[in-house]
Amino acid sequence: MASGEKIRFTSHILPKWARRSRSLDALLPVLYLRGISTGDFQDALSAILGAEAPNLSPGVISRLTAEWETEYERWQHRDLSARRYVCIWADGVYLQARMEPEAECILVVTGATPEGKKELVGFHVGRRERAQSWRELLVDLKARGLSVAPEVAAGDGALGFWKALDERGSPCARRSPRR
Repeated sequence: MASGEKIRFTSHILPKWARRSRSLDALLPVLYLRGISTGDFQDALSAILGAEAPNLSPGVISRLTAEWETEYERWQHRDLSARRYVCIWADGVYLQARMEPEAECILVVTGATPEGKKELVGFHVGRRERAQSWRELLVDLKARGLSVAPEVAAGDGALGFWKALDERGSPCARRSPRR
């Protein structure tokens, strides 16, 4: 390598948007979700940001984690009574982030408002895309006020979603036309 030539570092842990972020507020949750333990944050940040990285002790990381959990709980229990979605998409996303013997499945419902804006409506962590897991998510959405069924529901071939969707009491239950 010629003297003065810059060495380019590319992180395989962080998505591109977080690599360019100057804010630790965006970086820290990504590291946490990628499985970096509380005690390893200082080493990880030094490797990513250099030796002059801010000193984030395990206590600081624990406090930040508690704040993220509080924010998540607030979002997970937010009132949906004023929300209306003309279309919803449902899918199960399988993760094996921390090398568990069995991958967890996150059931995700995304909706499109009448104005065309896509929003994450809700999600539920389970083991598989079974009807019972989808039912729990749909009942939760209804309990938080989502009462107007979308005009269109889309999903893949996993039958659990469709079975739960057809059940009476689902906020997204298909309605048969009246005669």
